[in-house]
Amino acid sequence: MSNRGSFSSKIGFILAAAGSAVGLGNIWRFPYLAGTNGGAGFLIIYLICIFTLCFPVMIGEISIGRKAGSDAYGSYKKIGGGVWGYLGIYGILAGILILSYYNVVAGWAFGYFIEIVFGNLLDHNDFGAFFGSYVNDIGPIFLFSLGFMVMTAVIVSQGIAKGIEAANKIMMPGLYIILIGLIVYSLTLPNAMAGIDFYLVPKLSDINSKTLFYALCQAFFSLSLGMGCLITYGSYVTKDQNIVKSAAIISLADTSVAFLSGLMVFPLVFSLGAEPGQGPKLIFVILTQAFQYMGPVVGKIVGGSFFLLICFAALTSTISLLEVPAAFLVDQRKFPRKAVVWGLSGLIFVLGLPSMYSQGLVPLLNKLPIHNTPDFLSFVADLCDIMLISGGCLMCIFIRNNWKMNNMNEELAIGNAGYTGSILKSYITFTISWVCPILLGILSILVITDKYFGLEWLFGR
Repeated sequence: MSNRGSFSSKIGFILAAAGSAVGLGNIWRFPYLAGTNGGAGFLIIYLICIFTLCFPVMIGEISIGRKAGSDAYGSYKKIGGGVWGYLGIYGILAGILILSYYNVVAGWAFGYFIEIVFGNLLDHNDFGAFFGSYVNDIGPIFLFSLGFMVMTAVIVSQGIAKGIEAANKIMMPGLYIILIGLIVYSLTLPNAMAGIDFYLVPKLSDINSKTLFYALCQAFFSLSLGMGCLITYGSYVTKDQNIVKSAAIISLADTSVAFLSGLMVFPLVFSLGAEPGQGPKLIFVILTQAFQYMGPVVGKIVGGSFFLLICFAALTSTISLLEVPAAFLVDQRKFPRKAVVWGLSGLIFVLGLPSMYSQGLVPLLNKLPIHNTPDFLSFVADLCDIMLISGGCLMCIFIRNNWKMNNMNEELAIGNAGYTGSILKSYITFTISWVCPILLGILSILVITDKYFGLEWLFGR
């Protein structure tokens, strides 16, 4: 392990893994999904899904990585044999695809930060029209996304302890400080309590099968499961680390950021008198309008802080996404880390160009003949959702049928003396053996159906 690098401390691993989980999914995707799917009802189901379904899957991934001490491909191959190595390749490809479009959206957020703090973004009258023209102004977007990829590559090229761990030790506390500061401010705004009521007071009439479906999808996406990231990070963990405890802290950290994001966003939305169910444009259109109403000085401070928060969250995730394929090439091909990181960064940036150009600039990429898929970026995002959930399902099957639960439990008992014979052991064994593969298998089928055919027959219109 010393040749590959490792985390220098237990807290270093926890912050890095939490940073991997915390990202645009928490601050951009979670609020708009909650806003369109029942508010408090969505939040409750999301929390249940995190700790009943996703928490055991996270434990499984980290334990595979620590046992094998290798990248996603090498871990599956070492434990399960050559055929299972392809499941690692499947996860690595998912990570590459996610980073290709994720970096584009991160570039949008980085650009908004620059435009609010140093430009005149808040002087516009129609933020919907501005956003539409902004994402098609390829010159600046190209540079912002390229800049974000360069920042990601610089961190990952420095290695595990000096790069990934060191960056997360700065960004994760900074993320919480900015987030809490914005919450305090948003709660002082007029009509903020209406947003709190929508977000924290559940109404049974707002909870339906659609709420359950999207809450479960978001929970799985949020924790970066199913793509080999936590297997890769787990391979850098020392044997004295308590995997179960670490996974619990990581889950709590990720969930707390998602929860706090809603606590920040919905008071802002309701103070503006806007509807919470605005979809993906909630952050870039509705909240920007709210920042404008705060005045030129306060709007710049609050709006700049908000988009800096998004940039921090995005960067903690992009570095983990890049580390997954980088670890594969370093472990399996023995290539130098820096050459691998910069080569992969260039390749993934090029792979993201169709997503960048698909917001209206290239009509062929903007209108795809696929149900409920408006553009190429959405197509890649939908495909990645499917790959993550199906990858998690296959991982559970791998543990149950190939590695065997007894072997995984032996690995979990290392660094956790009280694990053997505990109720938690029985719970993890049962959920990974039966609950997770069955539910994730069903969810995989439903997600494929929803993305490409629609689920109106189940959810209604």
